[in-house]
Amino acid sequence: MRYTAAVSFRIIFVALACVAACAAQDHGPDNNPFPPYRIVGNLHYVGASDIACFLVATPQGHILINSGYQTTPALIRNSVVKLGFRVHDIKILLNSQAHFDHVAGMHEMQRLTGGARIYSSEPEVAVLESGGKADTRFGREHTYPPVKVDHVVRDLETVTLGGATLVAHLTPGHSIGCTTWTMRITEAGKVYNVVIVGGTSINPGVELVRHPNYPGIANDFIHTFQVLRALPCDIFLGAHGSYYGMQEKYARLQAGAATNPFIDPAGYRRYIDRAQQAFAEQLAREKAGR
Repeated sequence: MRYTAAVSFRIIFVALACVAACAAQDHGPDNNPFPPYRIVGNLHYVGASDIACFLVATPQGHILINSGYQTTPALIRNSVVKLGFRVHDIKILLNSQAHFDHVAGMHEMQRLTGGARIYSSEPEVAVLESGGKADTRFGREHTYPPVKVDHVVRDLETVTLGGATLVAHLTPGHSIGCTTWTMRITEAGKVYNVVIVGGTSINPGVELVRHPNYPGIANDFIHTFQVLRALPCDIFLGAHGSYYGMQEKYARLQAGAATNPFIDPAGYRRYIDRAQQAFAEQLAREKAGR
């Protein structure tokens, strides 16, 4: 093919449009700066306006859950510093789901930390190491710098650092290796069960029956709801702030609420009920051929 000036211009224009589209995705309303704060004990919020990222701080180093979009690590770094911690003390990078809005920032976050180890559930290792290309839902739409997974996390495996222990519960469906993290935190003599939900919704364009997003996805969702219902929960968190009403609860926290607003076992149950109902309705529609 002979490249004329007009063809070259079109190529450049398309490339710039793609760059602009990626930048727009990274700077949507879910990825605006948000004040960092302590949730309970050594668990802190360091994420964006809806893309939720959590820091578990310990004397031997810190654990970060979720890295957001490619541009989110800059927000995370600023939040960690504002809380009085050092980014280089982050030793482990976890994720809740390997969709681009939660893991595209892994490469940059690893660079900022000076080499934190990346952990992933086994089904999503290929997603991270392909830079998103192996994502069964978003692989054709969103890619990002690939990373090397340092440790494969199994179901019910514990991740421990500096006296803090998180437990991995594989809750697939929303993504093929979606992971819900739990931990127990003691504050003022009381023990709280913390649940950080990986995800429960069915993404637009995902089918469960005739053309499933991946084989077994419907059964995975059923299993996930069983797992989530069995978890004891005092403090309800998740991969998106919208899962658990983060901004409203933060406002109450800042206003001096008498009890910690993030203690919300009833909200956790309502969240599961709504998500399971939405799943059941879509499954029924698909089985009926609608």
